[in-house]
Amino acid sequence: MPQPVTLPDNVYASGKDAGQESFPVASWLLPPSKRAQIMAFYRFARAADDIADHPALPPDEKLRLLDQMEGRLPPAGAEHAAALLVAFRQDAGKARYADWDELMGYCRHSAAPVGRFLLDLFGEDRALWPRSDALCAALQVLNHVQDCGRDYRALDRLYLPKDWLDAEGATPDMLAVSQTSPALRRTLDRVLDATAALLALSLPLTADIRHRGLRIQAATTQIGAEALLARLRRQDPLARHVRLGWPMRFWCLLRGIATGVTTR
Repeated sequence: MPQPVTLPDNVYASGKDAGQESFPVASWLLPPSKRAQIMAFYRFARAADDIADHPALPPDEKLRLLDQMEGRLPPAGAEHAAALLVAFRQDAGKARYADWDELMGYCRHSAAPVGRFLLDLFGEDRALWPRSDALCAALQVLNHVQDCGRDYRALDRLYLPKDWLDAEGATPDMLAVSQTSPALRRTLDRVLDATAALLALSLPLTADIRHRGLRIQAATTQIGAEALLARLRRQDPLARHVRLGWPMRFWCLLRGIATGVTTR
């Protein structure tokens, strides 16, 4: 069994756990031994993310704590956990992204390693990585849109591409209020359009996964991401935290089970 992650002293903890995530972390459809390894990986990532997002720590202290995390990589998935630390170190000092390509470069470290870890854990073909990367990047960007106001107000961090903001006449301070302006709405819609393209790329992933439980989890995640994207198009993330409630998440699970069972 994986050992609990030992964290650096005085690590900030957000209190967030797997049950509060927008998408399934370690579905009950997966074998218990695999779930334990997934949760060890998740706890490591959660702790490192909390360090990078600490609202009061200076960048050099964040980097010092993240360096300590390097020595505590979970045995299952150490390669992928180390890749995540690249993104968390970037978060410690970088708060703006020039364009979509630069944001996707960030997602290659902040999101893609999660899907790659899961595929490797279940012995899936690494040829699936590109579609998994697309799904994970989409999930990351959806999270950025959900939290765009909070990230800006609490951390002065902005994941919306600067060139798209400029093109629509939007400015970062538009994120500091409780209602999205027309210019910012156009920028968010452009980001969501690009995210929809990522989800189109990831759609065939489910059918190519051999393990039924992982296939169902991937299908549920894909369906949930599409549902959240549709909701973010309709609702204002500055006015409220846009999320999928439990009835919708249960519906996504039922569709995911049906898809995962019938696609292979």
